[in-house]
Amino acid sequence: MTPRYAGISTFCRYPRLDDVSDENRPLDWIIYGAPYDSGVTYRPGARFGPRAVREESQYVKPYHLEHEFMLTAAMSICDAGDAPVSAYNPTENADTVTDFATALPDVGRAKLFMVGGDHSNTLANLRATYIREKEPTGGLAMIHFDSHLDTVDSIMGERYSHASPFIRAIEEGILDPKRMISVGIKGPLNSPADLEYARTEGIELVTHGRWLREGRAPIDAFLDRLGDAPCYLTFDIDCVDPVFAPGTGTPAVGGFTSSEALELLRGLVREGSAPPNIVGADVVEVLPQRDVAGCTALLAAHVMFEILCVSGLRTRAARG
Repeated sequence: MTPRYAGISTFCRYPRLDDVSDENRPLDWIIYGAPYDSGVTYRPGARFGPRAVREESQYVKPYHLEHEFMLTAAMSICDAGDAPVSAYNPTENADTVTDFATALPDVGRAKLFMVGGDHSNTLANLRATYIREKEPTGGLAMIHFDSHLDTVDSIMGERYSHASPFIRAIEEGILDPKRMISVGIKGPLNSPADLEYARTEGIELVTHGRWLREGRAPIDAFLDRLGDAPCYLTFDIDCVDPVFAPGTGTPAVGGFTSSEALELLRGLVREGSAPPNIVGADVVEVLPQRDVAGCTALLAAHVMFEILCVSGLRTRAARG
């Protein structure tokens, strides 16, 4: 057995796609990196995020203590490497990453987990997930953790930046805004108009302040309405307070602690209810050059593990 400090780094030491490629072997999740950050509106550097998360994930182990669940016994997971990117054009990059993700093997309807990179890459993984789910009527549902709404129409004329993935996905019919919840939104806005699109389209907003006042109640109510609908989960690391996750490009103070963020994800598994039907996911906006001792990338790796465990617990229940 290779020690954790040796060998080629893959996400959580899962096998490489090339090592498990078999047309008869089902895959539950394929993880890949999207090393692109030319869609940012503030600090660049998240293009190095996938590499940093791979490195810090080497000490992420497969057994979940709280859920009493061995992830790798329930699911087949691999690392497909990094998507090619179009480094200087956000619109072209969305198409480039979409083509890569769509072409990944779909044995057993493997789900796609993207590690960014900036949040503009989410549009590509949403597109590919939508295709794999056979274009569900009305679009995908979404659980969204972030400090920012990311529904801005354009910034300085650019419509495909990290501030706009969800408005574009809604326009394309990929995402159903009435089955979308945004958790952790906080910080000053440019104007009240920043909220108009989300409110008009019916997105459930659980600001950080609302979460402090109401706790999990609005999230649980959303999950009850969601039922078994195919759902995409996206986690922007900047929803965590920069004291705990300094390595990000658009930090917003007053956010979740690392522990609170992990507990929010664990809380998606509720006694008496099936976990949400997560069919695609991502964690984005890790900026290693601003990171302290790799703590942000390490947190992102654990966020990935928590999301995979939510999916795995649902899979285990379905398979008996």
